Amino acid sequence: MATIISGNGTLLDKPKFSPVTKFLAHFFSWIFHPLFIPVYVTIFLLYIHPYAFVALSEKMKVFKLLFVLVNTTLFPAFAVFLMWRLRLTQSIFLQTQKERIIPYAAAMIFYFWAWYVSRSQQDNHEVFTGFLLGSFLTVIAAWLANIYFKISMHALAIGGMLFFILWVSFSGDGTSGLYPSFAILIAGIVCTARMIISDHRPVEIYAGILIGIVCQIVAVFV
Repeated sequence: MATIISGNGTLLDKPKFSPVTKFLAHFFSWIFHPLFIPVYVTIFLLYIHPYAFVALSEKMKVFKLLFVLVNTTLFPAFAVFLMWRLRLTQSIFLQTQKERIIPYAAAMIFYFWAWYVSRSQQDNHEVFTGFLLGSFLTVIAAWLANIYFKISMHALAIGGMLFFILWVSFSGDGTSGLYPSFAILIAGIVCTARMIISDHRPVEIYAGILIGIVCQIVAVFV
């Protein structure tokens, strides 16, 4: 058993895993990093979903993908890097609750801007703007939850993605039943990976999934 310290200072005993298992856990944690999830969902809507952006030209699809990439991935990542270089955080991995306060606040600004601009563009499908709204609400919820415990950012993002794919797949838009199967598989893999290599308690991961789902549900009704 290995002893590690969680974000709130609690000592945790975790079982040891093989190097291969840890490598795979790190691999999937990076591939499905929370900052990449909005980009993956946008790719799904632009190039896989049969109706969301069917009338959009390839050039406009690229522009929309770049818009999401810049506002939900590059800007938040640069903000974290800048805070690290300015010694506002101890590392770029944001391992404690205190280190996550300012990055969450910065992410709220970028995610709000992404949603606000997208909702004013008439060529955007409502499911796209709805997902961006849900993502913005998720960042707010994460910032509030961070006051009390170090909620899993991976689980928040995966929970939101999971509900969104399920909702889109069963909303009568003609999408394949394979999509929710892949979404459930990815959610299981990522959350298992975080159980293996992160210092999160199980409740912090389960809470992340639940809050991510709830925020997307709120976005759907709004």
